Amino acid sequence: MHNLVIVAGERELAERAADHFVEKARAAIMERGTFDVALAGGSTPKAMNALLAISPRKDRVHWESVRFFFGDERCVPPDHDDSNFRMTNESLFAPVRIEESQIFRIRGEDDPKAAAAAYSALLVREMGQRPRFDLVHLGMGPDGHTASIFPGTLDQIDDTKLTAAPWVEKFSTFRVTITPRVINNARSVTIETGGAAKADALAAVLEGPHEPSRYPIQLVAPTDGELLWIVDRAAVAHLRTTIATSG
Repeated sequence: MHNLVIVAGERELAERAADHFVEKARAAIMERGTFDVALAGGSTPKAMNALLAISPRKDRVHWESVRFFFGDERCVPPDHDDSNFRMTNESLFAPVRIEESQIFRIRGEDDPKAAAAAYSALLVREMGQRPRFDLVHLGMGPDGHTASIFPGTLDQIDDTKLTAAPWVEKFSTFRVTITPRVINNARSVTIETGGAAKADALAAVLEGPHEPSRYPIQLVAPTDGELLWIVDRAAVAHLRTTIATSG
């Protein structure tokens, strides 16, 4: 069984993700006083951010109590077009006027291994030896990757560690990413994916055999938290059976 919410299309995907962010933020702040979230890059998170940055959702979050981390980062400077931080800064941080002290970015401009080690130390400093995010946002690529855990990289990712800097042959570059250990320790993990290009991978991930070396997103299985998939109709086109809620 999979907690799967199916929406009509890209706009509804962003709206549902934004509403889920607001819901989790309000609950965490009410219960623990802060909301620690790990953000993702990509087009869907950008669209979600844009919705969070305007009313009515903007007015429903106590932004001063939110701490922003990143699930992964490209090995580029923070002002580079490919930077996850830059995308998030332009679509969310700047419009909402988030204080710099609330933002914990991965230093993609540094040596990849050093950047990964530094981010691991940062997570320990801010959240202890067993970092536990209130919410981890993830996407899924057409190849079944998530964060920067790509097919062919698992032998480079030590899941006893908090972060890794695998070489991604597909792009001939290093990436910095949190590990499945950190993802699966979260209170809540949300995977948002849409479009016909994801349909084959989604069917294989949800209904096929467990092959995480081929589809790394199959490693996402929270040990003491919830997992929610938010997908659109195009992405579920090849599923044979689903236990889902249309929204």
